[in-house]
Amino acid sequence: MSNPDELLVDISAMVESGHSTQMSLTVIVGGAVITGRLAPEAVWRERVSEVLKDSDLLGPFSDVFAPGRAAERGDRAGAPTHLHFHLARILQGSVGIPETGGMYRVAIKDVSAWTVGDFRYSDQ
Repeated sequence: MSNPDELLVDISAMVESGHSTQMSLTVIVGGAVITGRLAPEAVWRERVSEVLKDSDLLGPFSDVFAPGRAAERGDRAGAPTHLHFHLARILQGSVGIPETGGMYRVAIKDVSAWTVGDFRYSDQ
């Protein structure tokens, strides 16, 4: 979308305000289907930072994702511009990857379609 969807901006703002961290959403971005739960940006950054800290190769990048970094740069001004997914999967056929869920940051302006809820697959 060339203009961000106002409903998505409102949903993201509500998640950012701390009212809910249980919002599940499925979006289409660049033809990819991403499904998962939204998290406030600070929580998302903290989780990414923790994962990177545990890596010998990527550890130095953990500070880039430190929750305080966004506030220092003034990124908090105005309406949210991104959705922050955790426990998220990219759907490909009947498979969601990664199986355990990943951390994705999606620009709201790039979402071409969306629905509330996430998709889960089973072997049944």
